[in-house]
Amino acid sequence: MANEKFMITGSMGCIGAWVLRNLINEGVQVVATDLATTPTRPGLLLSDEELAQVTWASLDVTDLKAVRGTVEQHEVTHIVHLAGLQVPFCRANPSVGSQVNVVGTVNIFEAARHAGVKGLAYASSLAVLGPAENYPERPVKDNVPLLPTTLYGVYKVANEGTAQIYWQDWQVGSVGLRPYIVYGVGRDQGMTSDIAKAVLATAAGRPFHIRFDGPVGLQHANDVAQMFIGIARAQYQGAAACNLRNDVVQVADFVAKLKAMYPQSQVTFEKNAPLPFPADLDDSGLRAILGQIPHTPLETAIQQDYARFEALLQAGKIDLKQLEN
Repeated sequence: MANEKFMITGSMGCIGAWVLRNLINEGVQVVATDLATTPTRPGLLLSDEELAQVTWASLDVTDLKAVRGTVEQHEVTHIVHLAGLQVPFCRANPSVGSQVNVVGTVNIFEAARHAGVKGLAYASSLAVLGPAENYPERPVKDNVPLLPTTLYGVYKVANEGTAQIYWQDWQVGSVGLRPYIVYGVGRDQGMTSDIAKAVLATAAGRPFHIRFDGPVGLQHANDVAQMFIGIARAQYQGAAACNLRNDVVQVADFVAKLKAMYPQSQVTFEKNAPLPFPADLDDSGLRAILGQIPHTPLETAIQQDYARFEALLQAGKIDLKQLEN
């Protein structure tokens, strides 16, 4: 660990903030990059003293020279690549979406190749898959046909293909993770953030309506962060893309659990509005790499998030306008 230096792209996002929290808690040297360097989400999880231990660097992943320069200047040994634009932005501006999500990922692989980075983990997405009905065999394995229905999903398929070619041509090993619904403190954007927002709303004493129902796969942000760190350290020899599983639950059951734990909860959910992706996913590929999968039981994760949200609300560090989105 003494010789490790991690670079995180997209470090101001939810998963990035949790990756930083884990690495700083371990005492690992870390370079946190993003377009902006105001640590809004990391500040929800780390104290000022802990934030001061991070090396912050503004970085545009579409700039190959800047990416290579940052990796080489800081003598980076491991990369967790999380930078990317989500589904609505890619739909609204496909050219910029492809520049960030596709070209940006190629640039990360180029930098890793030339600098001899030991371990590379990157964010793919469950959006590489098509509608649930296209996958009758359950649980859904890593190697099923990829049938994306959004530009974002197409870009993530391109990333997985990029990883395969970089292994084939230059032996740059990597693992991509395909999260489904990541929830936890700091998850405040996109429709699937409704799970995290439901816990926040309960802590704040506010009503909240989840915009979907049906079966979903839930992965707590802290667990996902540990997965990314673990696969970067695994120095995988190949190009794997792995499904995540952890908790598979009905949204109705999640809401019922929340109300049983906190009777004041005013959370409701949209009926007959399932998300299009399969929830019953096979994570044996990831288990083969990591051995043990980080997994915080759902009830424990809810309790921890609720307590953290309460503390942040008391400190005036949470903007409840996010509940209106």
